[in-house]
Amino acid sequence: MVDDVAVRTRAVLGGGSAALLEGLRPFARWKPPYLDVDYPVDRELRLDGRGLTLVPSYFCWRRPTALADPDLDPVLVYPVMKQPLDIARAGEERLERLLGRTRSAVLVDVAGHRTRTTTELARALGLAPASASYQIGVLRGAGLVVSRRDGKHVEHTATPLALNLLAGTGTTFRRGSKR
Repeated sequence: MVDDVAVRTRAVLGGGSAALLEGLRPFARWKPPYLDVDYPVDRELRLDGRGLTLVPSYFCWRRPTALADPDLDPVLVYPVMKQPLDIARAGEERLERLLGRTRSAVLVDVAGHRTRTTTELARALGLAPASASYQIGVLRGAGLVVSRRDGKHVEHTATPLALNLLAGTGTTFRRGSKR
């Protein structure tokens, strides 16, 4: 659960509330000014100037849920990433065919660490810093990575969408330390 909250916090810091809401895929899609949620019944929840509290839950399965009482503050309970530390990553060949060898290696490396700077990524993969930066930009544009400036460095984190993509491919690896 800590990893889920950390990824979402970085999304907010890196791209604001729109990036946070975009990161709720696949069970919710941000379509300004609406959040389209995969909910079992048709229902419209109007914020009317109120905030939305997001609650990650291990007990929420496949679909998010919301409080039924419209008079209470809006709360969206969503499925937390089920494997925050041991991420299944198999079918490496299929991932490479989808993203390309370099881009898939960049995604796997970023996902294996809580955060990764462009310089760390370039060194680890033997890439030119400009190439690492370009690959990160493409992954960020696809919603697979969020980036946040921290002083003179930019830190990158894999989004829940990226972790789900990697989880569907099969091999396991352990999330590393902060850097």
